[in-house]
This record gives sequence, structure tokens and C-alpha cells, in this order.
Amino acid sequence: MEMNDVFDKLKALQDILVEKYAIEKKIEEAPRTLSSQDELLARLKKEYIEKNETYDVLKSEIIQLRRELEETILKRERSEKGMDSITTHREYEALDKEIKDATAKEDELRNEKDKKEKKLADLTDDMEQAKQLIDSQQIEIDQGRESLDNTVNELKKALEDLENQQKELIPNLDAEIIFKFERIIKSKQKGIVAVKGNVCDGCHMILPAQFANEVRNGDDIVFCPYCSRILFYQEQDDGENEFFSMDDVGSLGDFEDETDDEELEDDESEDLEERESVYDDE
Repeated sequence: MEMNDVFDKLKALQDILVEKYAIEKKIEEAPRTLSSQDELLARLKKEYIEKNETYDVLKSEIIQLRRELEETILKRERSEKGMDSITTHREYEALDKEIKDATAKEDELRNEKDKKEKKLADLTDDMEQAKQLIDSQQIEIDQGRESLDNTVNELKKALEDLENQQKELIPNLDAEIIFKFERIIKSKQKGIVAVKGNVCDGCHMILPAQFANEVRNGDDIVFCPYCSRILFYQEQDDGENEFFSMDDVGSLGDFEDETDDEELEDDESEDLEERESVYDDE
């Protein structure tokens, strides 16, 4: 197979792999879209259970208060009936105290019972609303899960089509190159890029001229030494092959030569000043 055909296959494979990895990521992340709703539903159910426990406690307390209230009312009524049969003032005072204590306790129990019954009624309404919210949330999740399943099935079908296209491309390609190519695309999106002049279009690093010529010859698969992408040669838009090198921007040798010249001039100037000073002293 000619190298141009190989590059064309790699470019086509690159498009397939990029789309394939994007779909795989969507399938992987798809269940997370319902996680927040599941968490909300779990929290609502937990709160409902806690409210139901509070409801049971309140109901038991109200039953106990009603029982105590009935006993207190009966005690007061017996004391009031006993007023008809008293014979002494001391008996009257004792019985009157029983009636007053029973009446006070009766009022206390009735107030406590009314408060708890009001609280129970409010809690009942709150629990009814919570149940409706739970049911609504459950329906929304069920519908979302059904929609999500349909979406995932469509993604899996698209993924299967891409994998079939991939199988048609790779039989005549080197397995090791394909392995490296797939890893590069997973991390960098692009696995094959052009070399323009002697600059890698993936990482924009200047390649050695000899290396760029090797890419231009197109005799073999060449990987960028900087970004590891597969390289193919591409002519410049203006048709010129412009090569860059470090010589175009100067070198450390040039900098050192200029520095030596400046130091020499400074030394000569210092010698001249010393000689003039000697003549002045004489």
C-alpha cells in the first residue's frame, strides 16, 4: 500500500475514533444525569420515614393524654358528687382541693392534647404533600430513565456503526501503529497532523530540517519527537517550502562575539585614560 493511501486511511480512522471516543464518553456519563434525581428521591423518602416515626410517637402521646384526661375528668366528677354527702368543714376543704387539682390537671392535659393534635394534623398534611412529591419525583425518574435508555441505545447503535467502519479501515494497517494512534487520539484528539515547512502543525514545534525532509519524502510512518503524533507533509499555501532554523534567529556564538568586541573596546578606553592621567601628573 502506498504511503498516501496509508495517510488517507489514518485521516479517515482519526475522524472515526474521535467520534467513537466521544460517544463512549457520553454512554459512560449517561447514568450520572439521573444521579441527582435519585439522590433527591432518596432524601425525600428518608425525610418521609422520619416524619412517619414522629407521627407514630405523637399519636401514641395523644392516646395517652386522652386516657389521662378521661381519668382526670372522672375523678373530678366523683369529687363533685361527693360534695352532696360531706358532713364536716374539713371534709369539704379536702374535697374542694381535690376538685380544684383535678380541674387544673384537666385543663393542663386538654391544652397539651390540643397542641399535639394540632401538630399531628399539620404533620399529616406535610406527609401527604411529601408523599405526592415522592410520587411525582418517582414518575419523573422513571420517565427520565426510559428516555435515557432510548438515548443510550441510539448511542450504542451509532458506536456499533463506527466500529464496523473502523474494522474496514485497519486490516491493512500496522497493528502497533494503530495501537499508538488510538492512544494519541484519546489524549490529544488528533493523531495525524501536517508538517508545514518544518513546523509540526500539532505542537507547533520547529523540526530539524533533515527530519522534516524525511517526512516530506513520505517513505515511512514518522512520529513527531515532541508530541508523538504521526506526521505527513503538506505544501505551504503559497506553494513555497519555507524552512526555519535556529540560524534565522541568531545563535549564542553571535552573542559571544559581540560581547568580546565590546569588552575589548572597554579595555582600550581604560588604557587610554590611564596614560592621560600619567602625563597630567608629570
